[in-house]
Amino acid sequence: MLKIRMISPSGIVYQGECSRIVFPGEVGRFEVLPKHAPIISSLVEGEIECYVASGGEARRIAIRSGFVEVKADQITACVEI
Repeated sequence: MLKIRMISPSGIVYQGECSRIVFPGEVGRFEVLPKHAPIISSLVEGEIECYVASGGEARRIAIRSGFVEVKADQITACVEI
């Protein structure tokens, strides 16, 4: 499982575990799965989709912009909502 912490200037937006996460990147949407290579990416306006269980419903969080860091199944996203 991936551990995600999503932070905005007003505080923590979401914190929890996901089986996979889809982000709105500069050059298109990209998906992060467990054991993903380390990455830092900017984010554009769109939705972050956090899937709690395989094949389950996604928790969707609309953002205006931000960036994300993925490192050893720990994800930190700093976003404007």
